Amino acid sequence: MKIHNKFSNTRGFVSSYNDSLRFRDMDIKEAERRVKILSFWKKHGLEATREAYGVSRASLFRWQQTLKRSQGRIHVLAPKSRAPIRRRKRIIPKEVEKLIITERQREKLGKEKLAVLLCTDKIAALSASTVGRMLSDLKILGRLPNPTSYSLYGNTGNLIEKKPRKYKKKLRSKGHAGGLVKADTIVRFHNGMKRYILTALDLESEFAFAFAYSSHASKAAADFMYNFRSIAPVSLTHIQTDNGSEFENHFELFCEQENVVHFHTYPRSPKMNAEIERFNRTLSEAFIQWNKDLLSCDLEAFNKALMDWLLWYNARRPHWSIGLISPLRYICNKLTLQKSHMLWTSTG
Repeated sequence: MKIHNKFSNTRGFVSSYNDSLRFRDMDIKEAERRVKILSFWKKHGLEATREAYGVSRASLFRWQQTLKRSQGRIHVLAPKSRAPIRRRKRIIPKEVEKLIITERQREKLGKEKLAVLLCTDKIAALSASTVGRMLSDLKILGRLPNPTSYSLYGNTGNLIEKKPRKYKKKLRSKGHAGGLVKADTIVRFHNGMKRYILTALDLESEFAFAFAYSSHASKAAADFMYNFRSIAPVSLTHIQTDNGSEFENHFELFCEQENVVHFHTYPRSPKMNAEIERFNRTLSEAFIQWNKDLLSCDLEAFNKALMDWLLWYNARRPHWSIGLISPLRYICNKLTLQKSHMLWTSTG
């Protein structure tokens, strides 16, 4: 396909286009200022120009010659970069490099300790900052040892190489306005069995849900959220958890698939999840401690009994934060008349 440029026959278009590209990255204001100074010099003379602008005679003649050679193009007077063409490169003495590599092979010492060793061995008296920059240079060149760490798995007895974890920036709920569900995990150990009760609470309506699992994996957390979404009469758009491992991998995948924004609390900041922590206490005192045997021996029966308790908690128990009514009553009071009629069940 042939592309036609409507400006192809316009005289001066190419030079104007090239000039506009150059002007885009130039300090054109300073160039215009220098042209103004040259005009003032031509009109009022050297002494008046030096007194008004503080510019030397040599600079005025240099600007004038530059402008004349460019045939009056203003952009040539823009200030150019003063960075040196050839920059100094840091040279690491061989004795210093040898000691750094040797000591790093034994242990991963930091720049402060390496600076002390260099001074103790009378190799060089360098500051910790200088040694740190040398470490960065050696790391870029690939001369520093990169030891491999291994983890021993007790079940299989295999050594698995530890891979560096990729840091992912975590979202915080600071400044968030709107619906938010907070989730957490209660861990209980009874009769030699470890159990995990996942909990979730809607902040506005105080509607709560919980379910017990025998695993701490993220699959269990994802399954819990699917159950919560299918049962809770609230919209799940934002959720906040702590930084536990159960809220990664499959849990993150659930959030991506269901378009749920996942907030994290700051490390060692349980007050950011104060509401769900208070619900955990109520659940522990009112239900878990009275059903410990079921939790350890019969998880299915425990969850069945837990559903009965949650029905009472959400449908009957008054809550101070929502005006001494139950969460389901609060949700029904918030519904419009049209939605209330839509949610009537068929009794025919």
